Amino acid sequence: MDRRGRVLIVFVVMALGFGLVAARLVDLQILKGDELAARAERQQQRVVKLKPKRGTIYDRMGRELAVSLDVDSVFGVPSLVGNPRRLARRLARILDKDPRPLERKLSSDRHFVWLSRKVAPVVTRKIKNLGTREVGLLVESRRFYPQKNLAGTAIGFTGIDNEGLEGVELSYDSVLRGTSGWVLAEKDAVGRTVFPGGPAFQYRLSKQGKDIVLTIDSVIQHIVEKELDAALERSQAKSGIGLVMDPRTGEVLALTVRSGAKGRAAFNPNTPLRSRPAEWRNRAITDAFEPGSIFKPILAAAALEEKLVSPQEQFDCSEGRIHVGGRVIRDASPHGTLTFIDVISDSSNVGTIQVGLRLGTKRFYRYIRDFGFGSKTGVDLPGEIGGLVKDYPQWNEMSLGAISIGQAIGVTPIQMVQAFSALANGGTLMKPYIVSEVIDGNSGRGKKFKPQPVRRVISKGTHKKLNTILQHVILTGTGMKAKPVGYTAAGKTGTAQKIDPKTAAYSPRDYMSSFIGYAPAENPRLVILVTLDSPRGVVLGGMVAAPVFKAVAEKSLAYLQVPPDDVGGTMLLVAK
Repeated sequence: MDRRGRVLIVFVVMALGFGLVAARLVDLQILKGDELAARAERQQQRVVKLKPKRGTIYDRMGRELAVSLDVDSVFGVPSLVGNPRRLARRLARILDKDPRPLERKLSSDRHFVWLSRKVAPVVTRKIKNLGTREVGLLVESRRFYPQKNLAGTAIGFTGIDNEGLEGVELSYDSVLRGTSGWVLAEKDAVGRTVFPGGPAFQYRLSKQGKDIVLTIDSVIQHIVEKELDAALERSQAKSGIGLVMDPRTGEVLALTVRSGAKGRAAFNPNTPLRSRPAEWRNRAITDAFEPGSIFKPILAAAALEEKLVSPQEQFDCSEGRIHVGGRVIRDASPHGTLTFIDVISDSSNVGTIQVGLRLGTKRFYRYIRDFGFGSKTGVDLPGEIGGLVKDYPQWNEMSLGAISIGQAIGVTPIQMVQAFSALANGGTLMKPYIVSEVIDGNSGRGKKFKPQPVRRVISKGTHKKLNTILQHVILTGTGMKAKPVGYTAAGKTGTAQKIDPKTAAYSPRDYMSSFIGYAPAENPRLVILVTLDSPRGVVLGGMVAAPVFKAVAEKSLAYLQVPPDDVGGTMLLVAK
C-alpha cells in the first residue's frame, strides 16, 4: 500500500474516532444531560439532619421530671486517619472502650463514623486536648431525669437517639420529639462536607418538641415511694405497687412499682440498662392479679344497688364454711351471725358468697363490667391490658362463689383504683389519666385535658350506704391499722392466695396482700391502693398493707392542706 493509502486509512480511523467521541458527547450532554447532572448533584450533595430538642416533662406543680441537655458526642474521620491502630488505642483509654471496634471504624473508607455518643464532660476535655482533625465533637441532646428514680416507671426513658421507649416518654413520643430539620451540604474534592453560602444555602430549622405536664405530684409520689420501700423492707415481699388517684377527676397523683429483691435499686431512667427489662414494665397497668377481698365492695355495691340486701340484714356465718359448686370455702374463723356491715368489715367469705348467690351471675357480671373490669381503662400509658373476666355464660355456681370473694378474676391495679374512685365520688366511673397539659414552647399555646366521666355505676343512695360500711372496715373491722390520725377514711383489706405456677393450685405460702381506700370519707380527695406480693411472716393485708395507706393518707392530706375532719375522735357509724 502506497503512502497516500496509509494516510487515507489513518484519516478514516481518526474521523471515526472523533465521530464516536462526538456521538458520546451528544449522548451524555444532550440526550442524558439532565439525568447525569442530577446524579452528579446527588453525589456531591448531602442532607445533614438537624435533630430537634425533646420537650420537657413537668409534674403538676411545674417541677422538672425529664429535661434535654446539650452534651458532646465523639466522631472520627477515617479518611484522615494515618495510623488507625495507634489512634484507637489512645481513644480506648479516653472513652473506656475496647480498642478493636474503634480500630475497625477508623480503618473504614467512610468520611464520618460515631465513636461514642453523649459523653461526660471529662471525656470532652480529653478529646479536645488531642488537638487532631482525625477526631471531633458534635453537640447532641441527651435526656436527663433530675429526680432520678422518682416515678421512673411511669415516666419511662428514651434511647440513644432520643426516641421514647417506655412510659410517658413512649406514649407521648410524637408530641415530645418535635420535628427534624435539615441543611443541604456539599462535598469538596477530598470528600469533606462543606456548607455553601449565598442563595445556594438551603435549610429547614428543626422544631423543638412540646412540653407536657403530668398529673403526678412529686411530693405525693415521694411519700408513696418512701412508705412502700419501708413496707417492702419490713415484710420482705417480692415487690409492691402504690397508686394514688383523685377520685373526683381520675388524675393519677402517684404511681409506684417497686421490686423488693435485696440489693436491687429502684428503676432509674437515667441508667435503664442497670435494671432488668422486667423492672421497666409498669405492672400497675400491664399485669393482672386476683384481688381477693378488696373486690368484695364491688359485690356489695351491686347488691345494695339492686336492693337485694340492707346494711343491717343478718347472715348466718356460724359454721365458718359454705358449700358452693362442689367446693368448700371457709372463713379464717367462724363469725356467728353477722350483719351485712360486719360481713364486709370482718371480710367474711361465707356471708359474701351468700350475697353473691342472691345476686346471680348475669347481674353480677353486668356490674363487674360497668365498673370497668375486663376492659382497658384507657389511661394514657403504654402496655395496658384489660384483665381477665370470663363471659357470664361460662360461669357456674363455683365461679360465682369464687368471683364474689375476688378469686377466678384478673384485675389490674389501675382498674381497681378506677372502680374504687367511683365508690368514693358518689358513683361515677372516671377515666384515669396521667398527662394534664401539652404546651407548645414555641408559641406558648397549650392543650389541657379535662376529667372524663365514663358512666354512672351506682346511685348516690347506694354510695352513702356503702361509704358507711367501708368506714366500719377501718373503725371496727380488718382495716383498723389503716386509720389516719385526724381524718376519717373508708376502705377494704385483701389477702389473696396466689396460684403456684408449678402446681396450678393455690399456694399455701404466697399471698397478694393489699389495702385500698379513700380519705376523707365524706369528701374524698385521695384513693390509695397498696399491694405487696408474697410478704413473709405476717401476710394479712390489714397488717402489712393497711399501715402504708395510713402513712400515705396522713402525709399527703397534710401536704394538700386538707383540714382534718376527725379532730375530736371517731364515733362509730350506724348504717340505715
